[in-house]
Amino acid sequence: MTNDPNKTQMVPGGDPNRTQTIGSDPNKTQMIGSDPNRTQMMQPGQAPIPVKGLDIEIVAGRKHALANAPSREGFLIEMRGGGGFSGTRTGLNVCLVIDRSGSMEGEPLEYVKRACSYVVDLLSPDDVLSIVTFEETVEVLMPPRKVMNKDLVKQHIQRIQPGNTTNLYDGLALAAQQIMGSREPGRVERLIVFSDGDPTAGIKDYGALVQHVGEIKARGITCTFLGFGYEYNEELLAGMAKRGGGNYYFIQRPDLIPEVFRTELDKLFTMAARNLKLELKAARWVSIRQIYGQSINYGQREVTIDLADVEKGSAIEVVVDLEFQNHPLGQYRVMSGRLTYDDSASGKQEVVDLDLIIEFTADQSLCSVPQHPRVAQAVEVSMASRAVEKTMMGLKSGQITAAMAVADLQKTQVLLMQDGRTLEAQQVAQAVRDLQGGNVAQVEKTLIGTVTQLDQGKKTHNTEP
Repeated sequence: MTNDPNKTQMVPGGDPNRTQTIGSDPNKTQMIGSDPNRTQMMQPGQAPIPVKGLDIEIVAGRKHALANAPSREGFLIEMRGGGGFSGTRTGLNVCLVIDRSGSMEGEPLEYVKRACSYVVDLLSPDDVLSIVTFEETVEVLMPPRKVMNKDLVKQHIQRIQPGNTTNLYDGLALAAQQIMGSREPGRVERLIVFSDGDPTAGIKDYGALVQHVGEIKARGITCTFLGFGYEYNEELLAGMAKRGGGNYYFIQRPDLIPEVFRTELDKLFTMAARNLKLELKAARWVSIRQIYGQSINYGQREVTIDLADVEKGSAIEVVVDLEFQNHPLGQYRVMSGRLTYDDSASGKQEVVDLDLIIEFTADQSLCSVPQHPRVAQAVEVSMASRAVEKTMMGLKSGQITAAMAVADLQKTQVLLMQDGRTLEAQQVAQAVRDLQGGNVAQVEKTLIGTVTQLDQGKKTHNTEP
């Protein structure tokens, strides 16, 4: 038997889910293999290991569960953008998807043109840009090309004219074709979709549109949605943003359009990891009660989750709630996992194996300690998302007053600030101000962005040492 305190091995002849840790630290694990670019294995309690562009950490709610009795516990899996991020960005392959329906005529369309030109100024000659516009018909305003002649690209943009109705579905399909027809390995691929209205032409069904975006995401193309004004369907755009792995923005005034475009482009410039897929498999005697922010059936044992892209300075949190049947004493792996993602720092697809481990004990006092504060906080924040949804529904149905909604939202704002979610806290604060000022119409558009962000498990974090 080795004396290496970091070695993790299987117990011969026993439960294949049982893990015995050799050494004094039961939570310490090791790199698998000698090549640091190969798959790693992570266990709860281990300090974050830089995995190229991501730092990955597992935190167990408690290290112990009661043996020989039903029990449950939560685990936090956090993926932080940073680690090996070098500061030199990868090339972009971006398609701007612009609604030019009749309602965009005048000032809104002029600001969109300004925003698109602003994007052109920020891109490098190695970036690939295409532009698709949609109204009743859809067209390629500019096919994919490297941004070598910026003045020529801006001339294309100035030709955008308002049309009639809104055919969002076909606009998305044509935009995805531009990306797929100009692919080069390692590029960040993104649709940036801008709309000010509800789909009124082509396929208009909510489920079909969200599924359409999911199919585009399955091809490795992330979709961000920017909603302008008060006529667009915020539930649809937010639902598509969540399914598309990108971001959702509510733009209240036309003069804010260029700044929001810049915000999205800044995120692309600092992309750490994209196309994240998390596969989780519970041990045969373990049930998944829930994964916060995800739609799964109680009792599932295997789950695959597509996660949002991660920029440097942001993180994705996944909180898993597990239920254990009666189990004997000892330390066991209750769930295994695998994270695959395209790493912007290495330019490769990376794979990380995960182990969720807990020790079953007869000592009731060890099982009664408070849950790890990071896990408890992550659960509370996820539940806050449902609370915000409940507030929105209450306002729409008239079941609660504006004053009651303000009181509920102020509690959520405090919680988000305590968790360091400054952006979401600011969004909730804006919704509170709108309610207090009688601007109920824009409250839901603001809050649905907060819900989308929370359900994606996404947050900003401080990358400075």
